[in-house]
Amino acid sequence: MGKPTGFFEFERVNDGYRSPVERVNDWEEFLTPLDESEMRKQGARCMDCGVPFCHTGELINNMATGCPINNLIPEWNDLVYRGQWKEALNRLHHTNNFPEFTGRVCPAPCEGSCVLGINEPAVSIKSIERAIIDRGFAEGWVQPRIPGQRTGRKVAIIGSGPAGLAAADQLNQAGHTVTVFERADRIGGLLMYGIPNMKLEKDIVQRRVDLMVAEGIQFLTGTEVGRNVSVDQIKSDFDAILICVGSTRPRDLKIPGRSLPGIHFAMDYLTQATSEVVNDRSGQTSIHAQGKDVVVIGGGDTGNDCCGTAIRQGCKSLVNLEIVPRSPDQRAANNPWPQWPLVFRVDYGHAEAAAKWGSDPRQFSIETLEFVGTHQWELSGLKVRTVDWSVEQPGIAPFTPVADSEKVIKADLVLLALGFLGPEESLAEQFGLQLDRRSNILASARDYETSQPGIFAAGDCRRGQSLIVWAIREGRQAAAACDRYLNTQPLRA
Repeated sequence: MGKPTGFFEFERVNDGYRSPVERVNDWEEFLTPLDESEMRKQGARCMDCGVPFCHTGELINNMATGCPINNLIPEWNDLVYRGQWKEALNRLHHTNNFPEFTGRVCPAPCEGSCVLGINEPAVSIKSIERAIIDRGFAEGWVQPRIPGQRTGRKVAIIGSGPAGLAAADQLNQAGHTVTVFERADRIGGLLMYGIPNMKLEKDIVQRRVDLMVAEGIQFLTGTEVGRNVSVDQIKSDFDAILICVGSTRPRDLKIPGRSLPGIHFAMDYLTQATSEVVNDRSGQTSIHAQGKDVVVIGGGDTGNDCCGTAIRQGCKSLVNLEIVPRSPDQRAANNPWPQWPLVFRVDYGHAEAAAKWGSDPRQFSIETLEFVGTHQWELSGLKVRTVDWSVEQPGIAPFTPVADSEKVIKADLVLLALGFLGPEESLAEQFGLQLDRRSNILASARDYETSQPGIFAAGDCRRGQSLIVWAIREGRQAAAACDRYLNTQPLRA
């Protein structure tokens, strides 16, 4: 796998980034790919490690270990090293429907479980994956795959995010007739409107959607099941139903001053911002950061995306608050390999803020106590305090407030990036589906079937908020379960 001595001959090199000073002036992709020669060297670093953990896709202590879709990583690393790019693409597509998405926005749990990563920088798996699929499209190797025959069975998929698209692709290739219902005006769900354009250009999403249309999948936009089309009609018209509506109920911060104008959920902000870019609706959004003092509450990918978006919109200042403490620079003793390393990282939005204002925008171990307003009931800031995570308050909180640490941070736009609590409940209610204790749609990972026969659920609406790569895995596995179900059912007259 790779060159036997490559792991100590070559150093890790990732895809490059355009200069932060340059890229904040546009919405174009910020990554710059490595050339072929360097990519082959990176493939050469893959060791003949005997037991590759990179593609295990397991959970250890509820933490991802390796690739959830079981990508055949050592195989296509070796093929890239040998210059066999087309065969590498075939192996990549064997497990991953959309490597152009994961190669850009997946945090790469595979790299966290790379055996080489125990004592050296891990193999640049994500960069290699992206290079393979981008070359596949550039060379014209990625072409529509038209199913040889149709089964006569019809499947409705509700939601066109990564889980819904993966399931649609798999079921269509199995010969079923697939219709995807999407309430937004474009296909892609989170891929289209939840992820900023500079991180995942929407032409890349549309390119894959167009390919799926050519393969026979029908997409209906602006169609919300339960509103524009009835649940009874869906049940009547289709032999099976797969719900992939994501986890879209945002976690709120119910503290004094929450009703002040200028406080918004992060996904509402990101959706409007991306819609403005891709639909050329400049100046038509109700949430905009231009000229404002912006505070983002919450970290993770969503918080970082809010930072990058606010900078591009021309915010006056930017602060990113996280209630958790700063992660260590190296793995902690209770976070061993092959778990995902919980270490301090600087993402693109943080780097852009540092380039613009001279420092990382994040402040750690900060609890927000109150939103502060003016006499005119306008948002003017946040009252916060520092917390100490080394001392618990039993039965109250896993941290203790630091005495005399209260302060007010100026803000006239606050974005809440605090995660999600599950899918919107109306659809499950209309279908008569049971929910689990976390308010997700109840369906086991064994067969993905809900409490109603013939109705399946996959992705974030079933497992809870997670990564795109987990959504693809769930979509693929739910499609297999749905296919098995359909094969036991008689054809309709």
